[in-house]
Amino acid sequence: MTRSIPLGTANEFIGRHIGPREADIARMLERLGFDSLDALSDSVIPASIKGTSVLDLPAGLGEAEALDTLKAIAARNQPFTSYIGQGYYGCHTPSPILRNLLENPAWYTAYTPYQPEISQGRLEALLNFQTLISDLTGLPVANASLLDEATAAAEAMTFCKRLAKNKASNAFFASRHCHAQTLAVLRTRAEPLGIEVVVGDESALDDASRYFGALLQYPATDGDIQDHRALIARLHEAGALVAVAADLLALTLLTPPGEFDADVALGTAQRFGVPLGFGGPHAAYFATRDAYKRDMPGRLVGLSIDRHGKPALRLAMQTREQHIRREKATSNICTAQVLLANIASMFAVYHGPAGLVRIAERIHRLTAILAAGLAQLGLKAEQAHFFDTLTLATGARTATLHERARAQRINLREIDGERLGISLDETTTPAQVEALWALFADGQAAPAFDALAASAESRLPAALSRESAFLTHPVFNRYHSETELMRYLRKLADKDLALDRSMIPLGSCTMKLNAASEMIPITWREFGALHPFVPAEQSQGYAQLTEELEALLCACTGYDAVSLQPNAGSQGEYAGLLAIRAYHHSRGDTQRDICLIPASAHGTNPATASMAGMRVVVTACDSRGNVDIDDLRAKAEEHKERLAALMITYPSTHGVFEEGIREICAIVHDNGGQVYIDGANMNAMVGLCAPGKFGGDVSHLNLHKTFCIPHGGGGPGVGPIGVKAHLAPFLPGHAGLERKDGAVCAAPYGSASILPITWMYIRMMGGEGLKRASQLAILNANYIARRLEEHYPILYTGGNGLVAHECILDLRPLKDSSGITVDDVAKRLIDFGFHAPTMSFPVAGTLMIEPTESESREELDRFVDAMIRIREEIRAVESGELDKQDNPLKNAPHTAAELVGEWRHGYGREQAVYPTASLLEAKYWPPVGRVDNVYGDRNLVCACPPIEAYQDA
Repeated sequence: MTRSIPLGTANEFIGRHIGPREADIARMLERLGFDSLDALSDSVIPASIKGTSVLDLPAGLGEAEALDTLKAIAARNQPFTSYIGQGYYGCHTPSPILRNLLENPAWYTAYTPYQPEISQGRLEALLNFQTLISDLTGLPVANASLLDEATAAAEAMTFCKRLAKNKASNAFFASRHCHAQTLAVLRTRAEPLGIEVVVGDESALDDASRYFGALLQYPATDGDIQDHRALIARLHEAGALVAVAADLLALTLLTPPGEFDADVALGTAQRFGVPLGFGGPHAAYFATRDAYKRDMPGRLVGLSIDRHGKPALRLAMQTREQHIRREKATSNICTAQVLLANIASMFAVYHGPAGLVRIAERIHRLTAILAAGLAQLGLKAEQAHFFDTLTLATGARTATLHERARAQRINLREIDGERLGISLDETTTPAQVEALWALFADGQAAPAFDALAASAESRLPAALSRESAFLTHPVFNRYHSETELMRYLRKLADKDLALDRSMIPLGSCTMKLNAASEMIPITWREFGALHPFVPAEQSQGYAQLTEELEALLCACTGYDAVSLQPNAGSQGEYAGLLAIRAYHHSRGDTQRDICLIPASAHGTNPATASMAGMRVVVTACDSRGNVDIDDLRAKAEEHKERLAALMITYPSTHGVFEEGIREICAIVHDNGGQVYIDGANMNAMVGLCAPGKFGGDVSHLNLHKTFCIPHGGGGPGVGPIGVKAHLAPFLPGHAGLERKDGAVCAAPYGSASILPITWMYIRMMGGEGLKRASQLAILNANYIARRLEEHYPILYTGGNGLVAHECILDLRPLKDSSGITVDDVAKRLIDFGFHAPTMSFPVAGTLMIEPTESESREELDRFVDAMIRIREEIRAVESGELDKQDNPLKNAPHTAAELVGEWRHGYGREQAVYPTASLLEAKYWPPVGRVDNVYGDRNLVCACPPIEAYQDA
């Protein structure tokens, strides 16, 4: 008798991605009073928007099948040897950094280090980055990275506008020698703000008093190296500030901008070990004078002390950020490029100052040899001085040379019809230099490499030779063997809590599984080795990937078109409002500049509206946290002639599906406005309802939230926008796209090399899996809310007593009854091995919890048990059993050093560090006690301190 063998399904991924098992789901549903997931979601989703999502997607693929399919797409890319330059260069990612950092979930699944006690490892890596930038630029304060060089330049422009003495000016000078993509982004950012960008030759700049600021490129995009000292002195005398976009590797050999009196230095750290990746993600840098530190955009890591007086790192001067200052914020940037900044910082740690100089000198020497050989062939470089880039006048031969080069799998830079450019990099070899000579020889005898190598002289200007030392701190001079670097990276990772250790229950932030199968393709050479400006025929794999991903995202959202260019959620918000603004202007409604924003909105919303040239009008929320529809209607009608847009988050920032969303959208449309639906909470909607179908005109999507791109310790992020058809003509443009205007970042597809993560997620989940993920996100959140509601008030629920995919615990009554604050609970959770939920947002004194669908019931219960145990400790404070000041919450977190020292507390060591039995098996030990934020801001140190500071402490 033949036995039948059950084959089952080849796609196990849905079950791998979703945490709770079927039996767990049944028990959780029973606790909530439902017999199925469909019954639960039907009760949560308002009747008015049910059925708006029809996920017309193919069935999910198995992991192996999806990887094979994507590999075939990647094979359509052709990684030629590119000498295009223009801010993007080939480089080597050291293998120990690739394996122990980029491919390590301890680094890529971490969250932004807002909780410093559990982030000391990545904060130290970022402090190393800031030190690297400060040392190389010669400026005392550097931030912990921005999105890319072009957006950093745009930030510098508005920075100069705020701080320059020449207040009467509204013009910003930008050298024509800046990279073309930087000039494009400058123009986009300037137009809504009424800033005039004047592009010209700095050598011909006559009236410096006309400008509030200027941007110079060093070395220039064509390779030339100019001495800017006299020009900067003239601009300063006229009351202008000067920003210099500088090549970070060249600064190991050239006088740094801070030493020739630049006010800002900016650029990209891409060539410090970060692959080209078709344009991103790459960490930008921004450095400035100490006097301007409070106006600097982005995050700043600073040194403080913990409650034991021990040095401890933290994010400093948060009052600059948009979640506090809203429309008056320094910037709307919420995401940095932390993972990439950490790669760059470790590249510097691994090579050290001498190693970086060797890399730079080798590149320059090969470029000088190349130039000497080309001169022998009758092609003299236009530049007398250069670092790694040459511009050649090739006349009528130009098109033929490009054609011949591509036949040999070589890309040269296209400048114009009679000139071309060549940029060398860390990966260039002598054989490749000889291949370039052969390309240009046209029948002539090839130059002799060895002879030219023996005679070629430096082509750096002697007057700009770097004299100052850099990277003298021990951290850059110790870890030069692979063993030492591997252990250093492990030591830093062990200090941190990331998703590989425990649940990160952050409301509004969606810390879900970043599956290994999704991550694998980002290190494939076919995706990583492409320059963003290669000819279209060489990037057909990316073309297919992006076209398919746009269609997948349209299916998920109900929109008609998608742009993948915005490289952060904040950039997506900005691009969305620019599309709305351009649409109104195309219809002659140039007066429409009012943006309605609910009081509960994330701080990036009003900051973005301000950047887009709109005026913010705040609308009220009712007692249940919903938008006050009467107030919204009154303000929409009041501003009917000027209404541009409404920015609203759905489900709401309070974690509720508002019943009146269709009515809200209709009110705005009836009064001439457009509806921007913030996609931060899309994880509750995919497969259940679609913003493009229930009233939204545009949404940004956080691919680093709903669609599984890792947070990376605070970036990379991807924030594409979906739009209805009438807004599609106004999506971000780029020189490399059909629409040329309106670029919001440097590369046409933003952070292209991490888009395969989202493609993999959607293709493996399929429509059925995506809907199930949304339902489980809702189930997990409601399960936590139900288990905790008898211990902590749930601040907001829908009309049926249910929440969406997140819930808010109200801790304000506990402060009155016990003196225990939301901070105390957050820090006490560290002793239980948990990252805290989102603190005091959107309501001060609350915790917002979002468990995501990835967490198992066991992990949910472990978290709930910790919260209940903490509530018991609070009751002990309320009853007087525990002292109001000397208790486990006020003193949390507890370190191992404190445990073995003299114990001065009125509660036991075991209660402090082992409050539950499960911790005996696996205990996370915070490296520092509670960090003193006030001390850190009053005594700001934001570069690696002398080693003696640690020894003294």
